[in-house]
Amino acid sequence: MTDRRRTAHLLRTLLATTAGACLVAGCGVIPGGPGGSGDTITVMTFAPEDTKATNMPGMPGMAKAYERWVNSKGGINGHRLRVVTCNEKNTPAGAADCARKAVSEKAVAVVGSYSQHGRAFMAPLEAEGIPFIGGYGVSSEEFQSTLSYPVNGGQPVLLAGAGHQLGRACSQVALVRPDTLAGDSLPVLLNAGLRANKMADASDIRAAEDSADFAPQARQALANATSSKERGCVTAVLGERTETFFDAFRRADDKSRKPQISSVLGSVSQALVDRTGGRESPFEGAYLTSWYPVSTDPLWEPMRKVIGDFAFGDDAVDPDDSGTQTTWIAYTVLNEIVKRFKEGEKITAGKVARTLNQSQAVQTAGLTPDLSWRYQDMRAVAGFPRMVNGRVSFQIVQSGRLVAQPGEQPVDMTATLEQAPRAA
Repeated sequence: MTDRRRTAHLLRTLLATTAGACLVAGCGVIPGGPGGSGDTITVMTFAPEDTKATNMPGMPGMAKAYERWVNSKGGINGHRLRVVTCNEKNTPAGAADCARKAVSEKAVAVVGSYSQHGRAFMAPLEAEGIPFIGGYGVSSEEFQSTLSYPVNGGQPVLLAGAGHQLGRACSQVALVRPDTLAGDSLPVLLNAGLRANKMADASDIRAAEDSADFAPQARQALANATSSKERGCVTAVLGERTETFFDAFRRADDKSRKPQISSVLGSVSQALVDRTGGRESPFEGAYLTSWYPVSTDPLWEPMRKVIGDFAFGDDAVDPDDSGTQTTWIAYTVLNEIVKRFKEGEKITAGKVARTLNQSQAVQTAGLTPDLSWRYQDMRAVAGFPRMVNGRVSFQIVQSGRLVAQPGEQPVDMTATLEQAPRAA
């Protein structure tokens, strides 16, 4: 644990201890406690931490910062918010354990979480009627379960968007992706975007999710992307291992062919570009797709202020990180839904799900289109019937910063995905 994270942990512990003492001693009004109005609402946020594959510590970190912020304002509609976090460990058993913990803690929702193991966590939640709001979108169950309420288009939109982006820049594409169940859908989705631009399917190169040596995949991707005189592209979607792959790819490239490289937000981030050299980063010039506006957009200022004031220096809570951003949007949805209950009304998981199913669209201050999960708002995307937001934005690493790709506007990829074969 770094010194900054150790300090942040101590500060959080001190705050929790102080809050507990205040509850006993009565030193001020605690929302939902004596002097407050309404009951405490418990929710959970889970994500993998300290694993050998993808880690998302910023998601539970953002959730706890949101909890402190909203409770400092009197809670949500008179209800104190209690956030329980859980390390999903990047395993089916870990995902199932987190879901069972949500049940035992009597959570009314799981909010802004990450897991590849949708089958493992959705079954326990479904059995208890607990809604899953704003997952990261990496598992197909998030777009299939009637108790899932996605805020973005997940991997389907990012990959189809990458195909759209690369289909106009390259003659052939090589995709490097995890050899996992979740990874098996990625070529189908990327190819949907390529085909919409009359491009041939990408070559599909598999890699172990936790591999430390991507030299064989790098050589194969380079050969596939440079098999003709036209410009080729190499895209890698490997989570935290994307950096390791492109390091191997840089060593394999003889500098004479220079294929276009690309990825998606979540596999490449501003923090990664900064860490690998900024303007001198090997990601300079890389194409990226995202669900949201670029992190420098003023629309993110409210989130940045909450992080600055309530994350207590936790360096895992990065406002440029797509996991942190997704959790912020998911809690924005929760906040808006809870405000639609009558004052003093007891809030349960069933009531939250029913309100999500029946309510008018939820606004997210422009970070996404208005979100509605009524039956009539679902999209006709095979394998992903719960998708309600097909928007993707196009970005490029320019002078060490992730910026909007010049001349490109956000595009709704729903129509492209509706033409794709079932990917899950």
